[in-house]
Amino acid sequence: MTADEIDRIRRDFPLLDTEVNGRRLVYLDSAATSQKPRQVLDAERAYLEHRNAAVHRGAHTLAALATEEFEEAREKVARFVGVDPGEIVWTSNATEGLNLVAYGLGSAAAPASIRVREGDEIVVTESEHHANLIPWQQLALRTGARLRYIPVDDQGALRLETLGDVITERTRVVALAHVSNVLGGVAPLGPVIARAREVGSLVVLDACQSVPHLPVDLRALDVDLAVFSGHKMLAPTGIGVLYGRRAVLEALPPFLTGGSMITTVTMEAAEFLPPPQRFEAGTQRISQVVALGAAVDYLEAVGMDRVAEHGRRIGARLVAGLSGIRGVRVLGPGAGGDRVGLAAFDLAGVHAHDVGQILDDRGIAVRVGHHCAQPLHRRLGLTASARASGTLHTTDAEIDLLLQGVEDAAAFFGAGR
Repeated sequence: MTADEIDRIRRDFPLLDTEVNGRRLVYLDSAATSQKPRQVLDAERAYLEHRNAAVHRGAHTLAALATEEFEEAREKVARFVGVDPGEIVWTSNATEGLNLVAYGLGSAAAPASIRVREGDEIVVTESEHHANLIPWQQLALRTGARLRYIPVDDQGALRLETLGDVITERTRVVALAHVSNVLGGVAPLGPVIARAREVGSLVVLDACQSVPHLPVDLRALDVDLAVFSGHKMLAPTGIGVLYGRRAVLEALPPFLTGGSMITTVTMEAAEFLPPPQRFEAGTQRISQVVALGAAVDYLEAVGMDRVAEHGRRIGARLVAGLSGIRGVRVLGPGAGGDRVGLAAFDLAGVHAHDVGQILDDRGIAVRVGHHCAQPLHRRLGLTASARASGTLHTTDAEIDLLLQGVEDAAAFFGAGR
């Protein structure tokens, strides 16, 4: 994208005009949560002001309009990731989606074809976000299954030579991130999924850091289940997405039960609706769903190929600039590696929170800490890192301000001497 195009995009984001500590905000924390364009804010407001009603329930006109808009958003999201609308389930966030899947796979109501039992194995990677680790830990504890992981090397790359040993005939689930929220690199899904298919395992994809930044076709990727969050892709908080291959969703028992997900209820039992409504108990987060549909419209209008190209260029600029600062260690793929516009780094001898404070004093927002990935940081010999993450409205000038801030922090603390 050209500088003029990025400038036009920036005018759609009211929060980017905010001042922090006397400086115009430089927002480089999009991997934590994205800012929202006016088009998304307006869509949610218009729904609440003019069409607010309960969906799938009322017979009146307002309820019909609300239901139509709610389901149109499902169609938009499904098209955006290359699947059918009936394979899209609304959740409150990606974490809930992963817990829904882990709970269902361990439920006594799950059919033998997908149920995880004692002696089975669940495989994750050493670089997972806690949301794609702890639910599987809990599933292993409940069922007596064994949790295993694909290790990473000193740069955080998956050690693909271990796949044959880690993914075995006992493996029932392989769960991994498409893009690491720490490393920024795009995972080599092909070999992992191929090995999972050899042993008949389900594949669960954490797509939180890929769907907002890359063209993603979940059917082409050949995954069985996937999750992502609206708030990382220009939509509000409170709305997440679970994709499930139709046959898998039909076999999976519900996580939450109650109203809106049943066909018949007696005092003794209940019959459930088919997916996706089976997994959408209670009143849904309707305005957030509508806003997510508007976010998809916005991203499609820009073009995901162009969003991806811009993100790769930002990522390359971050890596090149940070790598040139004395005392800085950039985590993840080096120059020329396949990454999105995200780079986490360590400044030798300086705690990440101190780096973050110096940057915040200059109005630059980055994430500091372990980024919900303690095992990965431990493997890399760190307790924390600083992470800069851009998106479609990030400019070269903002990256340069970050780099100058890190360089000044290194000089102030004497890092790398």
